Amino acid sequence: MQQEKEDGYLSGFIAITGPPNVGKSTLLNRLLGKKVAIISPKPQTTRNRILGIYHGDGYQMVFMDTPGIHKTKTPLHKSMVASATAAISEVDIIVVMIEMLHPDDPDISLVLSDLKKTKKPALLVINKIDKGPRERLLPIMDEYGKLVPLEAIVPMSALKGEGVDRLIEELRSRLRPGPSFFPLDMQTDQTETFLVSEIIREKIYSHTSKELPYSSAVTVRDIEEVKEKNLLSMSAMIHVESDSQKAILIGRKGRMIKAIGQSARVELEKIFDSHIFLDLRVRVEKNWSKDPRALRRLGY
Repeated sequence: MQQEKEDGYLSGFIAITGPPNVGKSTLLNRLLGKKVAIISPKPQTTRNRILGIYHGDGYQMVFMDTPGIHKTKTPLHKSMVASATAAISEVDIIVVMIEMLHPDDPDISLVLSDLKKTKKPALLVINKIDKGPRERLLPIMDEYGKLVPLEAIVPMSALKGEGVDRLIEELRSRLRPGPSFFPLDMQTDQTETFLVSEIIREKIYSHTSKELPYSSAVTVRDIEEVKEKNLLSMSAMIHVESDSQKAILIGRKGRMIKAIGQSARVELEKIFDSHIFLDLRVRVEKNWSKDPRALRRLGY
């Protein structure tokens, strides 16, 4: 909801874009001081655009964490990339993120191609500077300064917080007069059901390997509050593409699904400050990631 503010208030929408696995979700969580986007060492974890609202003194920044832009042929990943590229046309400022140790990632060319089509202010964040020697930074900064028009280049460790304050200042200086788009007590537009599904999906990424995380989707069927027990009862369905994936996800004597559920429950209890009962089920939905109708039904 748009909230009117006195004269002098600044606001703007900002896209965080870049190749997969460069730390976009980690940056959003760091900016907001809380977890609103799931993270994983595996690439292409983020599938939907996630809104994060940063409230400053006299200004508001609305960040869009976008899926990683990459070459793809599958309907699921095409949907993800389309969501990311569309964000560039919808925002006021663009933050392009790369990582220091992989400045020549081939997917970066796709990001730069989209950037060249817009005249919006663009900043480059070189992330994960804590992972290697700092002398690598200057050549990267020089190279990218020649490739595309950039208003600022910010070296950063989103994980450790280094460089984040400078990024906020660089962005604040480029905001324009405008309203507060969201209330001061709101930090994300995510629903409870979306957040629960994302936390479960994150735990699937951390407990399984190979193609299984990418072949899994989660839908939340029910969240019910049991006030007298300070309890939230949740039920969710994990969708996979084959019977063999279902067997792996459940595990011998149910050990895998139990481990995923336990990890998710521990994190959800911290987020909701409540005891959680989590019922997880697994359903085979043949080749859902290649079926446009299934993608829409599952929220992609």
